[in-house]
Amino acid sequence: MVGRSLVLIVDDDLSVRESLPDLLRELGYAAKAFPSAEEFLASNCVDRTACLILDVAMPGMSGPDLHQELRLRGHEIPVIFMSGQRDEAIRLRAFEQGAVAFLFKPFSDAALADALQAALKMA
Repeated sequence: MVGRSLVLIVDDDLSVRESLPDLLRELGYAAKAFPSAEEFLASNCVDRTACLILDVAMPGMSGPDLHQELRLRGHEIPVIFMSGQRDEAIRLRAFEQGAVAFLFKPFSDAALADALQAALKMA
């Protein structure tokens, strides 16, 4: 992990948690996935995170709720939201609250790579 930006995924979908870290590693990032916002917050990764990829809708704390909680705690981590629900109002609200990018599932590898480049320029 030395020298590579740590990108974390928080998504309740097991298939996303299994596949997305592999793609991120192929793109040259260190990656780790969590099944919930609560598990991410309880981890020792918060302070080392260069970018967060958050699912919008999850049981318990949602992606937008986690983003807000991190900001309240003083963590200004660039966030890329993703959602399987094509809801333009949710997308716009995410940008209003400071999201770097918003990807609708399924998204292309190129779209993710572009979003990560934009996010890491802010880190």
